[in-house]
Amino acid sequence: MKDPADRIDFANLPAPGDSIVVTFFITVRKVARSRDFYSRVLGGTLVMDENPCMVKLANSWIIMNPGGPPTPDKPGISVVNYQPGDTTSIFLNLRVADVRARYEEWRAKGAEFVTPPIDRGAEIRCYMRDPDGYLIEVGQSTGLLHGELAAKLAEDLPG
Repeated sequence: MKDPADRIDFANLPAPGDSIVVTFFITVRKVARSRDFYSRVLGGTLVMDENPCMVKLANSWIIMNPGGPPTPDKPGISVVNYQPGDTTSIFLNLRVADVRARYEEWRAKGAEFVTPPIDRGAEIRCYMRDPDGYLIEVGQSTGLLHGELAAKLAEDLPG
């Protein structure tokens, strides 16, 4: 077994002194595949390789582990794999300075995008999926920086 000092980047652990740090936990099917995506493709810093895997991405952390059965601290609750499809209720939102440049860079590294970046007035955005199918929005504030709100498009409205 590896010495924890060899496995953990202690300087980048999400461990606040007296405040709160928000991290994002995702259940993954293959830790190595997700670790590669969030570190190599998106450029995150590997903090811990597994159990759980932690990647620091800019000023946030993605924590990844396989699902599992109930535990004493969450009795009756199982952590299950995400079932990718055409619906979602939660997604990661990455704000970038140049969405078109990131789109080209990450696509060249193997990221799979739903569409190229689309100008929505307040922002330019596109979506991609990680290896487990989680939706990730990649957006650049443009008009929003000058008080322009996103246009309501007919295809965005219910019905």
